[in-house]
Amino acid sequence: MSTKLTLTIEKEVIEIAKEYAKEKGQSLSEMVENYFKLITVNRKKVKQKQLSPKVKKLRGIIKTGDNFDYKQILTEELSKKYGV
Repeated sequence: MSTKLTLTIEKEVIEIAKEYAKEKGQSLSEMVENYFKLITVNRKKVKQKQLSPKVKKLRGIIKTGDNFDYKQILTEELSKKYGV
């Protein structure tokens, strides 16, 4: 099933990419889809057996509340560090 995706890209980049896709006998959409497939082919969840013994030992020792938002805390800490 195909789904529409809107991207914002510099006009010059789009023109060059369209030309390249045409030379390869593909549509720009096919080329972008193939690129996404290429860069995501090896993405998978880390299996527990792939973790080192030290990491396995540390897993689950930190307990957080239900309302813990690690993204918010990460953003705050990075803002402190980089002054943003």
